[in-house]
Amino acid sequence: MTSNVDPITLEVFQNALASIADELALVIMRSAYSNIVRDSMDYSTAVCDHKGLTIAQGLTTPVHLGSFPHAMRSLIEAYEGKMSPGDVFIFNDPYEAGGMHLPDFYVIKPVFVQDRLEGYVATLAHQIDVGGIAPGGMGVFSQEIFQEGLRIPILKLFDKGQANEAIFSLIKINTRMPDSLMGDLRAQVSACTTGDKGMISLVNKYGGDSFREHCEALHDYAEKIIRKQIAELPDGRYAYEDYLDGVGENPEPIKFCVSVNITGNHVEIDWTGTSPQVKAAINGPLPTTHAMSYLGVRCAIATQMPNCEGYMRAISVTAPKGSIVNPFEPAACGARGIICFRMFDTLLGAFSQVVPDRIPAANEGGSTAPHIAGRDIHNKPFMVSGGLMGCWGGNESCDGMEGISNPAANLGNTPIELLESRQPIEITKYAFITNSGGPGSQRGGVALVRGYRLLEEAAELVVRSDRRSVPPYGLGDGFPGTPSWNVIYSDGNQKLLPACPMEAVPMKKGDEFVHYQAGAGGYGDPLNRDPKKVLRDTMNELFSLDYAAEVYGVIIENEEVSSEETAKKRKILRADKSHKGAYMRHFHKAIGVDFSNWQPHFFNKR
Repeated sequence: MTSNVDPITLEVFQNALASIADELALVIMRSAYSNIVRDSMDYSTAVCDHKGLTIAQGLTTPVHLGSFPHAMRSLIEAYEGKMSPGDVFIFNDPYEAGGMHLPDFYVIKPVFVQDRLEGYVATLAHQIDVGGIAPGGMGVFSQEIFQEGLRIPILKLFDKGQANEAIFSLIKINTRMPDSLMGDLRAQVSACTTGDKGMISLVNKYGGDSFREHCEALHDYAEKIIRKQIAELPDGRYAYEDYLDGVGENPEPIKFCVSVNITGNHVEIDWTGTSPQVKAAINGPLPTTHAMSYLGVRCAIATQMPNCEGYMRAISVTAPKGSIVNPFEPAACGARGIICFRMFDTLLGAFSQVVPDRIPAANEGGSTAPHIAGRDIHNKPFMVSGGLMGCWGGNESCDGMEGISNPAANLGNTPIELLESRQPIEITKYAFITNSGGPGSQRGGVALVRGYRLLEEAAELVVRSDRRSVPPYGLGDGFPGTPSWNVIYSDGNQKLLPACPMEAVPMKKGDEFVHYQAGAGGYGDPLNRDPKKVLRDTMNELFSLDYAAEVYGVIIENEEVSSEETAKKRKILRADKSHKGAYMRHFHKAIGVDFSNWQPHFFNKR
């Protein structure tokens, strides 16, 4: 650590930077128009030093963690020495500007104090729609980025304080939802203006040279912490595999392969062996892969440290060019969020061999992202957007949680009252699914179901989901979770949709789209689960009585556990391994979906 910076002052300095980053986030939340930004909170904020290195991040979306370094390097490479006070930059392109996918708009403002560049305030927000072939820019069926909407290279949205109205006009005409997008964009600009003032005040408090010295000390401090934690882990190579369902009617599973290589106080995350890029919009540009790799390490370390770029010095990432985690241009990537969650699950699977007491079984597979879009009788556009968050896997000490965002997302479920009041839909279902989730001594979180009935004459549905053919894995003899399903109910008929349909699905008035989310994986042998916990779950209507008996071997009579009958039942089940399929039968009976032709894939992952 820099000798001239004492630890107490550095702590105060760190918290001051974090407060600026959080203030940026609050301004966006309070000013945004779309529900995907305002309610789901699909955005992130950062503060960077004069070199463009991240020195603080808002408490927002972990999936964006590690993306700002790529964006800042691209900005500085393009405009170093050509920035002025009052400038504001905008970009979204994954290949030319360090972006993640086209809906994610970066809005970044350099901070000048007495005409000297002292840092940057940065925002990233998922815009509701950026044009392209599919509503919301999330159509899995896009085969190249040119089909996905407006590509924005690094441009000056404001030049010395003057708005570039041409850029605003260009963006506005290239979206299905101009009012929402322009409102969210103004929210990002307002946040940068607020952060600029906060950062100027902080620089003036410490003095420019001292401010820079404190930034360097902060990076060094974060690096010191993470290297100490890594050094305490056993050296070695820890590999894991997991699979994405694939896309379309006859999906081919897509392999994710990672090795965690720990040597001393350094860790390498190597994605060699992962499947090649695909002709669909689920490819993940390199900033995405870096972001998920950093997140996985930080979850495994489980130690507080500054949210600055210094800790990244102890982590290297290898991602083969041309793979789904580092595709060649012009691979489509609009729906790349789904592979973010698969990378996260795969990486945690590897770390479960290193720190098994810290790692949960697999989560629900990430947020499902349905978009229902069209025009009302007044020709006004509408769009139902926002992900559906769900549940975590069980771990060594506790059950998985439910009704909460995947830990890689930190997003929120849009309240049904807001959806119904602002869009022509009726929410027909929103509940936990009985008999869902992976059984275990610590069970996986139970799944959610949400149904959307269209009230307008016509609309198009695009959806991105996962974890149907490859359910969330269990750990420590825990069972895999339960699968996801997409169902359209129309005129009394039930139609099963692929996990990721390769076309927009037409809907007419009265049609209902229902998503049954995947339930998370279990941890430990279900026959070792405390019968009192099974009783509690049954009383809370998470389990049926038959499910409790056939899956957990717990016999409940008159709302009490029969200890004698439970002991007998568990002895029988331990001798008959065929009972392991019972939980899937109970789950599908509970949701009423015909799964006679469904066959799960349970791969050997290590």
